[in-house]
Amino acid sequence: MQITAEQIAALVNGTVDGDPSVQITHPAKIEEAGPGSITFLADPAYEHHLYGNQATAVLVSRAFTPKQTLAASLIRVDDVRAAVTSLLVAFQETEASRTKRATSAQAVVHESAQIGENVRIGKFSVVEAGAEIGDDTVILDQVYIGPGVKIGARCVLYPGTRVLRDCIIGNDCTFHSNVVIGSDGFGFAPQSDGTYKKVPQVGNVLIEDHVEIGACTVIDRATMGSTLIREGVKLDNLIQIGHNVEVDINTVIAAQAGIAGSAKIGKSVRIGGQVGIAGHLTIADGISLQAKSGVGGHLREEGQALMGAPALPYRDFQRSYVVFKQLPEVYRELARLKKEVEALKEK
Repeated sequence: MQITAEQIAALVNGTVDGDPSVQITHPAKIEEAGPGSITFLADPAYEHHLYGNQATAVLVSRAFTPKQTLAASLIRVDDVRAAVTSLLVAFQETEASRTKRATSAQAVVHESAQIGENVRIGKFSVVEAGAEIGDDTVILDQVYIGPGVKIGARCVLYPGTRVLRDCIIGNDCTFHSNVVIGSDGFGFAPQSDGTYKKVPQVGNVLIEDHVEIGACTVIDRATMGSTLIREGVKLDNLIQIGHNVEVDINTVIAAQAGIAGSAKIGKSVRIGGQVGIAGHLTIADGISLQAKSGVGGHLREEGQALMGAPALPYRDFQRSYVVFKQLPEVYRELARLKKEVEALKEK
């Protein structure tokens, strides 16, 4: 891609300080920017890199004043980070965006499947009986779409994705490689002889619009009814969502989190990496759970931030951790005082 500084300024609602006609071919990190690149300065701690690199253009705030002369053209904007997002969207060329919209001769599509307009189905992908694929959806190589699955318009399924029987996917969703939607929930009934009998998992997974799911994340089908992922939810890689879980709108969950069956996660919740949430719990709207927190009880107060295992209010955990680090010293001091008391008793 080749674009001028002036065109980028128009894209991000900025103004050019320098040569507006310089040609930009790619974005780059501020530490590595070279000729033809555009970088950005959002944190003053990185400013020194500007004076040692060869960037052609730099996104900066409108108030920025360089401490040294810069050869690069400056593109001044109101919000640097927001401008970077817009810039990366413009430069993005995904496998989905450049792929030919057609069904590969090496794909297997059942005759009863309904395929929309301008759909791509890649090599060695399988679309089973009764499945429905919406317009402009891209199914890349080695994807499996099970019987009765419904997928909306403008979705992208990266290689290795599996969407199993009867699951329903909305519009504008993205599933990265090796996502599994609709695997059996973890349902086993203990028997009197110590064995476990599998409980059939006859429900499905329902995912609404504008959901993005990272690589190797698994969402189990419901025992009955639906496991629900609501509109705007963003899931990172390597997440486990159990059967009959409900994740409400605009919630984000980081890698390696696990949510046990029938938990209900509220709106705009933020869940950090390696958080564990026990089954049948309710997490209120707007809660933030810091990384590695463990939740074993309902969290009904909206908007609080928690940390630890079991999770405590964030500031309480921080204060407790300060005390915890001092425990060896406190123990030694306690032992010293105990000896002094014993000595006083002997007098």
